[in-house]
Amino acid sequence: MKAIEIKAYGNMDVVNYVDVERPEPAADEILVRVQYAGVNPVDWKIRNGLGERLGLKLPIRLGGEITGIVETLGANVKNFNMGDEVYGLISSGGFAEFALAKSTDIALKPKNISFEQAAAIPLGALTAWQAIFNLANVTSGQKILITGASGGVGSLAVQLAKAKGAHVIGMASGSNEDFVRNLGADEFIDYTLQNFVDFVKDVDVVFDTVGGDTFSKSFNTLKKGGFLVTAVEFPTEEKAQEFGVKAARVFCKPNVQELNEITQLVDDGKLKANVSVVFPLAKIKEALQLSEERHTRGKIVLQIA
Repeated sequence: MKAIEIKAYGNMDVVNYVDVERPEPAADEILVRVQYAGVNPVDWKIRNGLGERLGLKLPIRLGGEITGIVETLGANVKNFNMGDEVYGLISSGGFAEFALAKSTDIALKPKNISFEQAAAIPLGALTAWQAIFNLANVTSGQKILITGASGGVGSLAVQLAKAKGAHVIGMASGSNEDFVRNLGADEFIDYTLQNFVDFVKDVDVVFDTVGGDTFSKSFNTLKKGGFLVTAVEFPTEEKAQEFGVKAARVFCKPNVQELNEITQLVDDGKLKANVSVVFPLAKIKEALQLSEERHTRGKIVLQIA
């Protein structure tokens, strides 16, 4: 089968499109015939050396977000059937024609969307869910600022916060205003024209997907006792205390119960995927390069089948 593999850490030159043997599922795993896979910043960060810090062993098969069809069941798997359409997060090897998934980490794909759309949901939606609900505990009526609101994670966060009844301020470049407002944002901030700290005050929660100066400035927008949660930075307790708020980083983890709730929102029409561009598996380097530039609207996905 075809797969994407690195045998060393480095730039795009270490990314290889290779032939490898099809894996066999352990007793608690399923083998998925991958249809599409989501491309995420963690993929090129692993290539750059994050894999070593995470304790991964070379060679590494890239890809952690998939959707596809159940091909083979492990001996102890009872919650899926052959031919089921599934999606979710896996530990590695998603950029391949076949991939292994823990049966406890994967869920049935939403019924009313395509495989292409499904590939844009699991990581972004779970990251947003765990950030704004599990950590920041966003509730109906609260005001939340979402930075990078047009991106793969931010665009899903806007919709999830609105589904909860929050007042959403979305921040992105002006070219994305209509897109972000159509997702449900109540207010829009164009960071290219406005210093957002002059316009956004006393919010209950900030969900930061941008980092850098945007992350640092976001503390100024919170009310006392507010909560800043970031997907990209490492906030310190000292910084949070300086502003009288709480701060945390979200580390997305597979959670099938949450993914099933996300699936229900998709099936109910309250959450939609936004695919920016589709690349074939062989064009993985172009896909990773585009992800690294961080200017896409919605999600980059690979078409594999």
